[in-house]
Amino acid sequence: MIFENGTVGNGSQANNPLLQELPDPITKAVWDHYVTISQKDAKKLGITNPESKTKYANISANGKTIKLPVLIQPGQTPGTLGIALGYGRTKAGKVADGIGQNVYPWVSMVNGSLNYVVGSAKFELTSEDFQIAQTQTHQTYMGRQTVIKEFPLSDFQRDPENLQSGFSTKIKTWSDKVDTEVGAGAVDAEKMTMYKNHEYKDHHWVMSIDLNTCTGCAACVVACNVENNVSLVGREEVINRREMHWLRIDRYYSSDAPVTDWKGLEDASDNPEVVFQPMLCQHCNNAPCETVCPVAATTHSTEGLNQMTYNRCIGTRYCANNCPYKVRRFNWFKYHDNDQFAQVNPAMNTDLGKMVLNPDVTVRSRSVMEKCSFCVQRIQLGKLTAKKERRKLKDGEFTTACAAACSTGAIVFGDMNDPESKISKLLKVRPLYPDRPYVNDKDSMNPRAYSVLEEIDVRPNIFYLSKIRNKDAAKA
Repeated sequence: MIFENGTVGNGSQANNPLLQELPDPITKAVWDHYVTISQKDAKKLGITNPESKTKYANISANGKTIKLPVLIQPGQTPGTLGIALGYGRTKAGKVADGIGQNVYPWVSMVNGSLNYVVGSAKFELTSEDFQIAQTQTHQTYMGRQTVIKEFPLSDFQRDPENLQSGFSTKIKTWSDKVDTEVGAGAVDAEKMTMYKNHEYKDHHWVMSIDLNTCTGCAACVVACNVENNVSLVGREEVINRREMHWLRIDRYYSSDAPVTDWKGLEDASDNPEVVFQPMLCQHCNNAPCETVCPVAATTHSTEGLNQMTYNRCIGTRYCANNCPYKVRRFNWFKYHDNDQFAQVNPAMNTDLGKMVLNPDVTVRSRSVMEKCSFCVQRIQLGKLTAKKERRKLKDGEFTTACAAACSTGAIVFGDMNDPESKISKLLKVRPLYPDRPYVNDKDSMNPRAYSVLEEIDVRPNIFYLSKIRNKDAAKA
């Protein structure tokens, strides 16, 4: 089967480095051309792809033979091969030339229409090793229900409030003395914290992401890159786990293994269900990154943003080590004005290319930490415009680049302290008052809303809406 992938399409965009480094929504591969096979066929051939390490294979059809690395694709029909169009170009430009193989000769014309199905092909595995550049090498979320929450529609309709219990379990106090001071034998875990709760007297910026609506298209990733001058690093750096994307799309497959089998839970089903989860800086109210920075380069704003001061950062990377969401990116090289990255990052390495950069966002230097800023430049512009016009900021007057690019409306951004804002009505949140120091009050929240890893009590300002699957049997 020949197909167009979700990045370079039919090859017309092959010379665009933004799309070459954009992970394929399903395989999560970048800068590479490969042949996909089913899990069942991979087991027969003895292919496992540990950490994206694989073998080359020779594929022959219609008198043409090409050599491509093998990638295992859960859900693919056994006995079939899948190869993307758009690669193997020789005169497209310095970015596209030399990547992959040209499979257009296998496309035939049938009754006036292009036929992308090759009747028969010969597949021969070689002993030559290859490393595929993938931004995600794990298949499932291993049953961790605080990462992805998904429910059957019938269960959610029957009892939505109790399904979304989150981390509302009771914990026992440590001693009789503490027990007496608290005044009860058990206390809600969410009420216990050593952090001083933040008070947001003006704006409180919050984001909601609907897992039901997200299709994993990654338009938000490209929009974030362009808006915030995010550097491209190339294939080798991705293999070294040094990609710079501030926003990633995690793709998770379902597993057939029982919940008690932790090792088996990492294996995807042969015919899996799939969920996509955009993951970016969660702008935590109890941010673990802020407490470990020795120079206060990362701080909390009065409007709920987790901020980075680039010219103060000294590159200890303590914040990245302490981030439970792994969304901070360390700038290993000076990507702009660097001949080493001129081919993969042309926009930052030529005078003409630099004209496409966003002048409202600084280009970061070497050895600093980068991350999502909730497009603070857009927030500030909106506030200044309203101030000059002597009026209050209006909801929807601006939004983040990812929310603006989302074609399905899965990402919603706004001011939680505005009871009339779209985000407030969506999440059913109340403005923060001294007696209600935390937004995630289960009594006032949308029953689908939850925070990722809420059991560690970092209290993010990003809420996800649970995946609801309709598994009801069809009625005759």
